[in-house]
Amino acid sequence: MGGYRLQRGIQLITALMLLAWPFLIWFGLTYNGLRWLVPLMVFLLILRVRQVRQTIGPMRLVIQSVVSAGVALCILSYLLQAHQLLLFYPVMVNLVMLVLFGSSLWSSMPLVERLARLQAPELPPEGVRYTRKVTQIWCVFFILNGAMALFTVLYGEMWLWTTWNGMIAYVLMGILMMGEWLVRRQVIKRAAP
Repeated sequence: MGGYRLQRGIQLITALMLLAWPFLIWFGLTYNGLRWLVPLMVFLLILRVRQVRQTIGPMRLVIQSVVSAGVALCILSYLLQAHQLLLFYPVMVNLVMLVLFGSSLWSSMPLVERLARLQAPELPPEGVRYTRKVTQIWCVFFILNGAMALFTVLYGEMWLWTTWNGMIAYVLMGILMMGEWLVRRQVIKRAAP
């Protein structure tokens, strides 16, 4: 029981750290604290990769890819002493997500359909068409959000980078998820006999 709680605690810490990435980087760059913060982040990210091994389904690849991008940026930043590289993490996350979601559109089952089938293995044809559209919408989101994340890096203002990548992008993602959930309920209702 104690080992399970410890494992869940570490999972929570690593998940929160990924969500707080923009604020951690802002703090580290502002207060010259990246010398100790970057190795800690790499350690927590590696723990996250190890935790994901137990995950089943398409989210395993998504989480592994995003975390691997974070580890690579941390290591490069530390070795090159170019801590500005850490600002590119949100750009990398959007790029990785775009590649994963976009490439799944050319497979027999888009990523959103795989996720939907975890809850409803017998997805009706309307549901299959719907999940393909949702996958396309997420691809557009990742393109636009990634472009804005890149703009915030190139513009060079930490307040803008932190505000967009630490708050606004999450709010927009939440709105998209909530909107998709509401539309999905209507699609399921209409498809029901």
